[in-house]
Amino acid sequence: MTYRVVQWTTGNVGRRSVRAIVAHPELELVGCFAYGGEKVGQDVGRLAGIEAIGVEATNDIDALLTLTPDCVSYNPLWPDVDVLCRLLEAGVHVTTTAAFITGHGLGKGARERVEAACRKGRSAIFGSGMNPGFANLLGLVSAGICDRIDRITVTESVDASGYASAETQQSVGFGHSIAHPGLHEMVESGTAVFADGVYMMADALAIELSDVRCESKFAVATQDHDLGFMRIDEGCVAGVEASWHGLVGERSLIELRVQWKMGQHMEPDWPLEHGYVVHVEGQPEVHTKLQIRPPKGFEGRSFEDFMVLGMIITAMPAINAIPHLCRATTPGIRGYLDLPLLTGRGLVSR
Repeated sequence: MTYRVVQWTTGNVGRRSVRAIVAHPELELVGCFAYGGEKVGQDVGRLAGIEAIGVEATNDIDALLTLTPDCVSYNPLWPDVDVLCRLLEAGVHVTTTAAFITGHGLGKGARERVEAACRKGRSAIFGSGMNPGFANLLGLVSAGICDRIDRITVTESVDASGYASAETQQSVGFGHSIAHPGLHEMVESGTAVFADGVYMMADALAIELSDVRCESKFAVATQDHDLGFMRIDEGCVAGVEASWHGLVGERSLIELRVQWKMGQHMEPDWPLEHGYVVHVEGQPEVHTKLQIRPPKGFEGRSFEDFMVLGMIITAMPAINAIPHLCRATTPGIRGYLDLPLLTGRGLVSR
């Protein structure tokens, strides 16, 4: 069976979603929403950097709903709860990479609206991405060989200077003065989706959390950095470390950490792992490291070329979930535990 899919936006992640939908034998791309007026009317294949596919982008939501899609692949930078509820109430499933895993990061009221929209439309929403999302699943799988689990820590440790989105980087503090009084609040707001990841892992482990808290640390630039898409001046934030803790009492049982650096001169200069690291404290202790590397013959020459790989690994968990979500019979916010194992089914090279 082929499922009819509408792509929502053609930004960094959206372009990779378009390519994956077109390549997937179980999916048919029937429409696309574009924010930018200059993209309206353009062929979606061209917008994604592939050959024309005969589908034009539009900013008319009503027109997209008349296409009777089974699912929307929703890839804006941040979620719009009004839009999500409109789609879900119309009976359209949604898979998303837009800072949504369980909906806790949206706040209680917004999460309840999404759940109500799912009930009304008999629809489901699944949120993922690389981190949070797949990285949390890796943590749970790693802990599955232990007979005692004391703590699970999942760390993303990367050079983020190739992610050319000034809006995203500034939202978590990069480029602001190290003396800015609201740095922690920026990090807490900009990484709130990691709270979703904590709740998802706690649910999988069948534990009730007493609290979820965010902590933050910063590194300061020791000289000016011109990154092309933004500047980080000396004395401003060039490194961000955020950690979200799932507490049982005052014990941190789940810890999701990010270490992001931009530029080569900062204090303190944290060492990077250049990937995703899971550490399970328990019996036995388990240390799992996931590194993402380009394939053989990759022609990328710039750091930005390599960041395309980051867009792919963000998009694919949500794309691979579409057939399973469309076959789901229970409406609501769905997670990895609610769907069959997500694989690269249909995408094996031939």
